[in-house]
Amino acid sequence: MTAHAPAVTMASRAEHVQKVVTPGGITAWLVESYAVPLVALEFSLRGGAAQDPADKPGLATLLASLLDEGAGPYDARGFHRAIDELAIHLGFGADRDSISGHLQTLSKNADKAFELLKLALIDAHLAEPDVARVRSQLVAELKRDANDPDAMAAKAFREAAFPGHPYGRPVRGELSSIDTLSRADLLALRERLFARKDLKIAVVGAIDAQTLSDRLDSTFGAFAMANDLIEVAPTIVAGAGARHIVNLDIPQTTIRFGRTGVTKRDPDYFAVVVANHIFGGGSFTARLFREVREKRGMAYSVYAQLNEYDQCPMLIGAAATKNERAGEALRVIEEEVRRYAEEGPTEDELDKAKKFLIGSYALRFDTSTKIASQLVHLQMDGFEPSYLDERNGKIAAVGLEDAKRAAKKLLGDGKLLVTMVGRPEGV
Repeated sequence: MTAHAPAVTMASRAEHVQKVVTPGGITAWLVESYAVPLVALEFSLRGGAAQDPADKPGLATLLASLLDEGAGPYDARGFHRAIDELAIHLGFGADRDSISGHLQTLSKNADKAFELLKLALIDAHLAEPDVARVRSQLVAELKRDANDPDAMAAKAFREAAFPGHPYGRPVRGELSSIDTLSRADLLALRERLFARKDLKIAVVGAIDAQTLSDRLDSTFGAFAMANDLIEVAPTIVAGAGARHIVNLDIPQTTIRFGRTGVTKRDPDYFAVVVANHIFGGGSFTARLFREVREKRGMAYSVYAQLNEYDQCPMLIGAAATKNERAGEALRVIEEEVRRYAEEGPTEDELDKAKKFLIGSYALRFDTSTKIASQLVHLQMDGFEPSYLDERNGKIAAVGLEDAKRAAKKLLGDGKLLVTMVGRPEGV
């Protein structure tokens, strides 16, 4: 620990987390809190868009979008009316590696809220008219994305980074194939993914362990024991050092850049978190912001962040600038990558980064929904509740040599995969 390391004193968060195991074998993390009469639940199922058939991207997104569009005795309109009448918040989504859902309700309406969640998960109609309607909504979104520079840059980066891999396919589907997604496809995917294996649940609020146990068995107990996942191979970000340009007749160039990152299980991970905050994650204090925005006025925003899929950790960043300054902006970014990899941070940068990362951690726990979300993410990453108490200490323990080593590990030889959308000059 450096001489400037911030002291870390805080009440235990982990001691408030109960592990509830139901008679049916379903496990959840519970934080009882009666400060307000609310119950918040978050859950996640391993799977997601990486499980879409290769010729049917967008299937998991379509499935998640349809779960609350009619279930049990309710048609789509009736289901939404039942939710709205009791001020229940219920929603579902899909990302690369999971399908997730959230529920928030007044505790007095919890019985009905859990019943509606169960219907959505077990007895969603997935009726043909609803499939067609939601599919048309996705088509409209994809048409907007087809002319959106940010979406185009992200697509170009994804395809260049993960050729031939599920991560290279679009989460929300493609215009060329989305109309082929059928009710039969949705039923087959639901059968494969919706299972108690790899189900992670967190609940926060005015509910006790016994009541929660009963409700969890009622809600999730009809799930099959095991899922049927297609194996997703470990991969890396391909094409480091390559540049891909998508020509678009607009006055500004959007830039995406990245490289393979560092997994959360790496012994240097917390040092990498600190190092990246200094490099590109710290908004107005980051090296990239200072060099690209403050010193040269080339971009309104520029950042780099850590992003970890189940089978590939990444460092990914973005910037946007005038076409005539695109080449110069990219050169500044690449030069700062090389400089930071070789030199690492200063003692002052390290001290400020650690203080910010430690001080801001509490903001992830200022609402019941945020707490539940954090607890689910910890479970998905394979951590125990003790992480909640250990995290800030691990940040505080990062020394200057640790951060320099982490910067080198994160940025390596300095080569980036770059995609650009616009009419970039000087590239």
